[in-house]
Amino acid sequence: MGERSDPGGRGVLLLTVLGALAQALGFGYRVALSRMVGAEVMGLYQLLMPVSSVLMSLTAVGLTAAVSNLTARNLALGNSRGADQTLGTCMKLFFALLLPLGAAVILASDWISVALLGDARTRLGLMLLVPCVALTGIENLHKHCFYGAGRVTPPAVSELLEQGIRAAAVLGLLTLFLPQYPERAAGLIVAGMVLCEVYSALTLTFLYRLLLRRKGLRGPGEKPGVRLRKVASVALPVGANALLGNLLGAANTTLIPRKLVEGGMEPGAAVARLGVIHGMTLPMLSLPTVFLGALGLVLAPRLARAHALGRDGEVRRLAGRAVSAVAVLSLPAMAMMAVLGPDLGELLFHQEGVGEYLVPLAAGMAMSCFSSVFCCVLNGVSCQRTVAVISLLGGGVQLLCTLALVPLPGVGLGGYVAGTVLSTGMELSLLVYAVWRKTGVAPRLFSWLAAPGLGALLAALTGNLLLRRLREAGMETVPGLLCVLVFSAVLYLAALWAQGIRPREVLRVRVR
Repeated sequence: MGERSDPGGRGVLLLTVLGALAQALGFGYRVALSRMVGAEVMGLYQLLMPVSSVLMSLTAVGLTAAVSNLTARNLALGNSRGADQTLGTCMKLFFALLLPLGAAVILASDWISVALLGDARTRLGLMLLVPCVALTGIENLHKHCFYGAGRVTPPAVSELLEQGIRAAAVLGLLTLFLPQYPERAAGLIVAGMVLCEVYSALTLTFLYRLLLRRKGLRGPGEKPGVRLRKVASVALPVGANALLGNLLGAANTTLIPRKLVEGGMEPGAAVARLGVIHGMTLPMLSLPTVFLGALGLVLAPRLARAHALGRDGEVRRLAGRAVSAVAVLSLPAMAMMAVLGPDLGELLFHQEGVGEYLVPLAAGMAMSCFSSVFCCVLNGVSCQRTVAVISLLGGGVQLLCTLALVPLPGVGLGGYVAGTVLSTGMELSLLVYAVWRKTGVAPRLFSWLAAPGLGALLAALTGNLLLRRLREAGMETVPGLLCVLVFSAVLYLAALWAQGIRPREVLRVRVR
C-alpha cells in the first residue's frame, strides 16, 4: 500500500466536483422525497436520524478518524503494514461495539420510540436503522483508509454512485408501496437506505482489497498493544465528542415538536414544522457547502502528516489557506441563499415555510463553515479534546435556547433559530482562539472576513434589487433566479479583485 501525493490541490478539486454532483443528486432526491411523503413523514424521518447519529458516534465515528489519521501517519513513515493493521483492528472494534448496542436498540425499540423520540410511529424505522448503521460503518472505515492514503478518487466515485442508488431504492420502494401510514412510509425510507448501504459496503471493501492492499505491505507493522493505544488516543476523544454532541443534537431535535406543542401547536403540525426546517430549509442552505467535506477529508491527513513530521510552518500554511478558501466560498454562497432562498424553496418543495428564517440561518451556516475548518485543523494537530469541549458548550447553549424559547407564545421555531446563531457564534470564537494558541495561526481579518464579506454583501444587496426589478418586469422565477445568480457571481469576483484578493490563488493549495 503506497502513498500518493496530490499536489496542487487536485484532490480537493476532484472531491469538490464529484461531491457537488453527489450533493446535487442527493438534494434532488430529497426534493422528490418531500413531495412524495409530505412534511409530516419528513418530520418522522428527521426524528430517526439522530438515533443513527448516536449509534454511529458510539461505534464508528472515532474509529474512522483513527483510520484516516493513523493511515496518514504510518504511510508518512513508510509503514504501510501498520496502516493495514490499523484498519483490521478498527473493524473488529466496530463490530464488538455495534452487536450489543444494535441488539439493545431492537429489543427496546418500542420504549425508545415512545419515551425518547416522542412518537410511536418511528418504531419500524428505528429497528431498520441497525443494519443500516452496520453497513455504513464498514463503508466509512474503508473510505477513510483511502482518504488517509491520499487516494480520493475511489471513495468519491463510489459516493456519487451511492447517491443515485439511494434515490432509486427509496423512491422506488415508495412508488411501489405508497400510500401507506406515516410509520410505514418512514420505514420504507430507511429500508431503501439499507439497500443502498449494501452496495456501498461491498464496493469500498472490494476497492480496498484491489487498489490498496494488493500494492504490497511494507514496514515493520505495529504490536497489538501499541496499535490499540494509538487507535484509542484518536478514537476516544473524537468518539466522545461525537457522542455527546449527537446526544445533545438528538435531544434538541426530539424536543422541538414537544416544545412547539407546549406553545399551543397541534402535534401533527409540530412534527411537520420539524420536517420543514430540518428536512427542507437546512438541506437547501447546506447545498452550496459541498466543498467543506472535500476540503476536510483532504486537509486532515495532510495536517496529521505535517504534524507527525514536525513541520509546524507547513501546518500554519495549510490552516491559513484552508480558512481563506472557506471564507471566499462560503460567505457569498450564504449571502445569495438569503436572497434567492425563499423563491428557490417554494419552487422546489411546494411547501409553505421553507423560506422562513433564511437570513439568520444563513448567517449561522456561514459561521458553521468556518467552525468546520477550524475543527479540522485542531483534529489534525491532535487537539481532539479541545474540539470536544467547544462543541459540547455550543450544543448545550442550543439545547437551553430550545428548552427556554421555543415554548414561548409567538416565538416557536424562532427560539431554535436564535439558539443556532448564538451557539455557532460562540463555538467559532472559541475555535479561532484555540487554533491561534495551538498552531500560531493568527486571525487574518481582511482576507478571512472583510474582503469576502464586503464582496458578498455587495453581491447580495445588488442581487436582491435586481430580483425585484425582474419580477416587476414579469420574468418567470427560474430565468430570474439564474440571471441574478450569474450577475451576483460576476459582481462578487470583481469586488474581490478590486480588494486585491485573487480567488485562483486562494483556492490553490500546494503540498510540499
